Amino acid sequence: MRAVTDRLGRVSLALVLLGLSACAADRPKPAPLQAITPKIAARQVWNASIGSIGYPMLATVRKGLLFVASGNGEVRALQAETGVEVWRASAGSALAAGVGSDGRYTSVVTRGNEVVTFDAGREVWRKRVPSSVVTPPLVAGERIFVMGVDRAVHAFDAVDGRRLWSLSRPGDALTLAQAGVLSAFNNTLLVGQGQRLAGVDPLRGTVQWEVPLAAPRGTNEVERLADLLGPAVRVGDRVCARAFQSAVGCADAAKGSVLWSRTVGGIQAVAADAEQVFGADASDRITAWRADTGDVAWTNEKLLYRGLSGALVVGPSVVFGDSEGYLHFLAAATGEAQLRLPTDGKAVISTPLVSGNTLIVTTQSGGVYAFRPN
Repeated sequence: MRAVTDRLGRVSLALVLLGLSACAADRPKPAPLQAITPKIAARQVWNASIGSIGYPMLATVRKGLLFVASGNGEVRALQAETGVEVWRASAGSALAAGVGSDGRYTSVVTRGNEVVTFDAGREVWRKRVPSSVVTPPLVAGERIFVMGVDRAVHAFDAVDGRRLWSLSRPGDALTLAQAGVLSAFNNTLLVGQGQRLAGVDPLRGTVQWEVPLAAPRGTNEVERLADLLGPAVRVGDRVCARAFQSAVGCADAAKGSVLWSRTVGGIQAVAADAEQVFGADASDRITAWRADTGDVAWTNEKLLYRGLSGALVVGPSVVFGDSEGYLHFLAAATGEAQLRLPTDGKAVISTPLVSGNTLIVTTQSGGVYAFRPN
């Protein structure tokens, strides 16, 4: 379970409470894997090792390049199709968040709260932010956007590191130290502010609209934690995200309005296509919701308690990793098992990525694996 922090940086009892509730020793055993008859075919095309990770690393794919970073601060750019290394650099210290890139500028954040930015592998600047960071920086429009665990957002010029603006928003006393929503939609910056999705002017840092994707309930601040978890998923004007242990919801980012929200637990990112939204709950029960209404289309309970990762839609399939390093392909239309692929036996972390027709996952041990349809 990711750490919970208070806005003043003090150690919080919430950390203990959440750890006990989510990581209890009597958690049910993972459902045994059932034999399946493959309905589709894929093969591993390359793999690499980036070393121990030890932090909530979210990789990034841009312009055919995969950007990854190890826990000790080593940052790499690899060709997504072949795994060939393009460049390698070092942030000089252990990382707390990474990696954000637009294909040229690449940023990570150290445990000392330093934003370190590289231009094609050459360090060009580093600047400190006032709070710790676990959400990967967003690099877009020659700007670097960084969101702290206090939900404050800072914008820097990608070229020289000049601070352009900062947006501090009042919020709950407790926040979740897990990667949040920070993404782009046309000319709008999308930011998770607790359970609310905000549209921010990326040039000025002013809030243009905000909508709630969850309605947290509970008798204390811990139970009411409902931070939006990244990455959010976008299909057209529709942006969908999960609120921590609270809900899954979608908004129309063009209009700044809520489309629907459904109460459901879970701590991993959702996926979507034009027809449905997909995600696993706290028990790893997989659900598909109709994208236009939020009604349940199907559920799958054959992977319960397997520690599923965030989801990714690839063509007619939705893909999840699990805590034993397997990739599970389900038919997006029905939830039927289509294929299972192994990696190195370690947990698949964060959310799978796709570049062209190459599917890429990272494991807890630092293994990077790429697969492609036959």
